[in-house]
Amino acid sequence: MNTVTLAILNLFTSQIEGFSFSEINSSVILNKITEIQTSISSLSIQDEPIATAPIILLAAGVVIFLGVAGEAFFKKTGIPDVAFLMILGVIIGPVFGIIQAEAVIQVVPYFAALALIIIMFDGGLNLDIKHVVKTAHYSVTLAIIGFILSVIIISVATHYVLEWTWLESILLASIVGGSSSAIVFGLVRNIRISEETKSILSFESAVTDILATIIAFILFEAVLAGHFDLQTLQETIGRAVIVGLVLGFGVGIPWMYISTKLGNAQHAYMLTLSILFVLFFLANSFGESGALTALVFGLMIGNKRHLSRILRFKVPRIEMDDPTHNQLTFLVRSFFFVFVGLMATFGQIEYMIFGIVITIAVFVGRAGVVKAVLTKRFSRLDKSVTNSMIPRGLAAAVLATYPITMGLPNAEAYPQMIFFIILSSVIITTIGLGKSKKIPPPDSIRGGFVKPSDDSPDNEIATEVDEYHGKFDGGFVKSSDDSK
Repeated sequence: MNTVTLAILNLFTSQIEGFSFSEINSSVILNKITEIQTSISSLSIQDEPIATAPIILLAAGVVIFLGVAGEAFFKKTGIPDVAFLMILGVIIGPVFGIIQAEAVIQVVPYFAALALIIIMFDGGLNLDIKHVVKTAHYSVTLAIIGFILSVIIISVATHYVLEWTWLESILLASIVGGSSSAIVFGLVRNIRISEETKSILSFESAVTDILATIIAFILFEAVLAGHFDLQTLQETIGRAVIVGLVLGFGVGIPWMYISTKLGNAQHAYMLTLSILFVLFFLANSFGESGALTALVFGLMIGNKRHLSRILRFKVPRIEMDDPTHNQLTFLVRSFFFVFVGLMATFGQIEYMIFGIVITIAVFVGRAGVVKAVLTKRFSRLDKSVTNSMIPRGLAAAVLATYPITMGLPNAEAYPQMIFFIILSSVIITTIGLGKSKKIPPPDSIRGGFVKPSDDSPDNEIATEVDEYHGKFDGGFVKSSDDSK
């Protein structure tokens, strides 16, 4: 019997032997937790930041299982699985030490890049370009006003409560100023709201991810130098937008045509993935994070049937891409949220409290922004879901590690606060979506986030709702001709 198996057996037998229900109290529970932590930690290689290969594969298996279970749980209840995966990361990282923080920080640039391009590409694939164009003014307005308001709330609180300098305060606020496309893209698919609102929320999260990344990197240098240059910020944002659009459209449209010639070729999807990786490299070389490029490229590929009619070329039915891409996106997404939990650090209690409080403040401010931006054409369900959609994620988690590697002041505080901001924002979003689920769509027949299964007794009602939504386009109420 190998040492890993023996250690696991010893772990369980040691917990059962001599156990008595009369001994259950707080000290016994704490002692048992300490014993479990010590036993699991002993399975890892001594003096190494990462456990042995079998333990890592065990952890990976648990992540995949919980990812599948969490997705099914979300479809059944409307409660996102994000928080559960993040907590799992905390358990196998900071709690039991299977993977230590220094090992996580070493792989941050690589995993972050992969997660960014895959999730943004997937978001573009699932966006309808007609809805994006139709609602672009809502998305951009909501993104910019919401981002600025979040930055103001967080930077003012940080400056006066934590007594940081204004540059440091604005840096922290910029890192967590926008919603995470990694989370929003996954959530909106299973929510019964209008396609327009789905496009608004998805595109808004993509824009704020890009803003957060660009502004944060400029402020990293500004904090080190001690001064901020507004002209540099404007030039950097402008260059990133131009590069992202030129590469996304410039390569996406030709590849959209080439991919139709490949038809159902065995490795058609892998070729598309290779083009995506090359685009990411080119975008970084020209000063763009790769997020906008991946999003636009995905938008072109995902809408090639519609665009083919405009460009006048035939598109064969391609069925091999979706299964492969869906499985890859699922793996990247599941491991990403566990990865966020692995990066958690627990130090000063005031950082935890501060992170939770400012997240609540951002949520309150979000309601005012949504009320000002979304018009009466949007249903109560659309507005409620939009109010709740404040999750922070990929960009914030990755950017939180840079102050440590760059030696910025208060560097150790960033990961602590940002983790609790991410976790609390996800919990608030989860609670908000749960409340939104109780709001019926405009037809007043049925609320809910997911269609019932085929054997559900509510299937007949769901069909009636679907027919109604075909007319009214989900919760987005179109103005009738006689209302003009």
